[in-house]
Amino acid sequence: MTLTLEQLDTDEALRAAVELPWRTVVWDDPVNLMTYVSYVFRSYFGLPRAEAERLMLLVHTEGRAIVATGNREAMERHAQAMHGYGLQATVERAEP
Repeated sequence: MTLTLEQLDTDEALRAAVELPWRTVVWDDPVNLMTYVSYVFRSYFGLPRAEAERLMLLVHTEGRAIVATGNREAMERHAQAMHGYGLQATVERAEP
């Protein structure tokens, strides 16, 4: 079987897109206390207190924080877990 250059380019682009990391983003909301958000980050992600508080402050002041980066399936699991804790979270593709 002979592949054309167009097929090779398409295959290469698809492979690059699949390999790009994804990230889980937690969004600010008017419901959860900052201490609770910090607690969730410490308990679920196992983050040290200082890092959990840094991310919580990003959520509070910037409106969002990237809490994890990796393959899409893992990031979707993290987002679902955040929903289970009552936090708003989404999954997005990381920029190259």
